[in-house]
Amino acid sequence: MQSTMMRVPLSTNALLERAGRYFATREVVSRRPDKSLHRTTYGDIRRRARQLAKALVERAGIRPGDAVATLQWNHAAHLECYFGIPAAGAVLHTVNLRLSPEDVAYVVADAGDRLIIVDDVMLPLWERVVPLLEVVPRVVVHAFSGQPVPAGYEDYETFIAGNAEDYVYPAQDENDAVAMCHTSGTTGRPKGVVYSHRSMVLHALASCASDLFGTSASDNVLVITPMFHANAWAMPYSATMVGAKMVFPGPHMAGPDLLDLMEGERISLTLGVPTICNMILQVLQAGPARTFAGPIRMLVGGAAAPVSLIRGLDGFGIHIRHAWGMTETSPLGSVSYTRPEDAVLDAEEQAKVRALQGTASPMVEMRIIDEAGAECPWDGTTSGELQVRGPWITGGYHNLPPDPEKISADGWLRTGDVATIDPIGRMRIADRTKDLIKSGGEWISSVELENAVMGHPAIAEAAVVAIAHPKWDERPLVVAVRKPGCDVTGDDIRQYLAPHFARWQLPDDYAFIDAIPRSSTGKFLKHELRRQFADMISRTP
Repeated sequence: MQSTMMRVPLSTNALLERAGRYFATREVVSRRPDKSLHRTTYGDIRRRARQLAKALVERAGIRPGDAVATLQWNHAAHLECYFGIPAAGAVLHTVNLRLSPEDVAYVVADAGDRLIIVDDVMLPLWERVVPLLEVVPRVVVHAFSGQPVPAGYEDYETFIAGNAEDYVYPAQDENDAVAMCHTSGTTGRPKGVVYSHRSMVLHALASCASDLFGTSASDNVLVITPMFHANAWAMPYSATMVGAKMVFPGPHMAGPDLLDLMEGERISLTLGVPTICNMILQVLQAGPARTFAGPIRMLVGGAAAPVSLIRGLDGFGIHIRHAWGMTETSPLGSVSYTRPEDAVLDAEEQAKVRALQGTASPMVEMRIIDEAGAECPWDGTTSGELQVRGPWITGGYHNLPPDPEKISADGWLRTGDVATIDPIGRMRIADRTKDLIKSGGEWISSVELENAVMGHPAIAEAAVVAIAHPKWDERPLVVAVRKPGCDVTGDDIRQYLAPHFARWQLPDDYAFIDAIPRSSTGKFLKHELRRQFADMISRTP
């Protein structure tokens, strides 16, 4: 028997057309560099994205499969690129604007970008990149600042000018490339991950499930996660699909600025990394009081969110939903949520459940593999490397040969995370393999120590790395940032940790600094801390 279903290819073009037809008046709000707000609608986004697509084909000679880059902050014009570039049959390549000029030049060359759309405020970075390129793509400048585009550059508004209602989308297979992101490059050169129309649409559909992101037309979404990294967790696609109002913060990422938008635009859903959440919590705790339109769901990923952070934000009506993923997973891999059987737990115990990395998303499979290559039981205690596969999980990297260190022989992505899975399928990341601390032959999780330390009321943030010990090989070093006005000591933290850890796991070494170094996406740069404290010898007896 054969299926009678129509073979309609999945395409992001369909998401754009849906938004323009059914949600034409819904707002898209962007904060400019001068903090003024620009307001547009999905109807305008559809119109201008089609204009961009037509201009790319007819004026720039872009052909199907060509890469077109963006070097832009989060705003409506970047959303136009998310849809307009694929609508030309091209591949959207979002360039991380926090990379070094050398790394920007590398990823532009690696993608073979034919054209790049650059915010005017990013021209100083771009001008440092150009001398490093053998082939310079055509440059179109978006006047994000509201000032005239500098002489010698092609203006975005002029480039896309004209009527595109007659524009016809090119024929596309759903497996054609739609977008490309490079990994953050914290352990080597950034690697390119190329997504398909099919993977992106399936990811958008799944992420809107109520137990995952739950995005709906009733939501006002503040997109804090950078649009240049991991597709802003694909929120530009899923929010557009359902017609949710989107609010973009531009370059203004300070806690008060974000809270102003959360209040003023009546935000119900937002997303960001734990460092952003922690910053927001500290501003809320310092006052003055904020008045939100209602409870806010906050999707958190990129690193573990401590229970103390989850409980702290709960008190202000901001409810964290913990997710796990990578650039390689589009990025949605799993989400932690409470189930009906958790209703008997008190708030503290429920927060511990919410702090897990959660249950695999629909259509994503997970397994844990030990050092011998055997699959570990789902008992919540046996740990191994987390491996995943699914329709929006990468099977390799752009321009790189197959790598058995990243893709297993039977086709699973090797994440590099050490994890456990409990009997009902809840996954917990214990650590990154490179961040585990081996002390006297026993493993110590840096993540568990970090989360515990950040629960101390005097600590703003903390990271844990290994330092040398003459007998035990490695011991944990706590590198912490004190909250303003607090005079906490290492001994104070050790006493705070003592009831929760075995004696051999307790750190004896502490360092206090002004700020933890972060990657371009807000993650702690532990390799930088290891370098900074490379000569330190543990004082553990």
